[in-house]
Amino acid sequence: MDKTNDNELMEQVSAGKVEKLAILFEKHHVRLYNFFLRLTGRRNISEDLVQEVFIRILKYSSTYQARSKFLVWLYSIARNTHVDHLRKRKDEVPLDKQWYEMESTEPSPAEKAEKSQEVVWLGHALGKLPLKKREVLILSRYQGLKYKEIAELFGCQIGTVKVLVHRAIKELGKVYFELSGGTAL
Repeated sequence: MDKTNDNELMEQVSAGKVEKLAILFEKHHVRLYNFFLRLTGRRNISEDLVQEVFIRILKYSSTYQARSKFLVWLYSIARNTHVDHLRKRKDEVPLDKQWYEMESTEPSPAEKAEKSQEVVWLGHALGKLPLKKREVLILSRYQGLKYKEIAELFGCQIGTVKVLVHRAIKELGKVYFELSGGTAL
């Protein structure tokens, strides 16, 4: 695999070397899929959203500015893609209740091992959080983005992100506690 960093690869895509997008796809599609899966709870929708993100990257490659970190730009497109998806479905699912039930498909052995009752309650609790709180927790805890990157993505100060994460964790704990019938993590 190409050792070029993401910013350089994206600059090459912007310059017309669209084959470099395949390298970015290979590096980031699983990460994006997991981000969307945690937001939507549905595999097929998550796969579609990942594809849509890379279509948009290609479509808007000329707007990429190298001074911004590629990962922040990528998640900005991903967030917008998710919001557009929610808007299309707003008649079906209210925006404040955008969490979907997990599809009932045969889980892999790794998923079976992971599906303890606590994980199920935690997933449901996360799904009950408002979108922005859910996003900030997923980005910081599951996707590994730094608070500085999240602040840039959300267009706010680092302190605001810290407060948002703190409040989201507090609310997640409260919802989890209610769902689990008072059983602590």
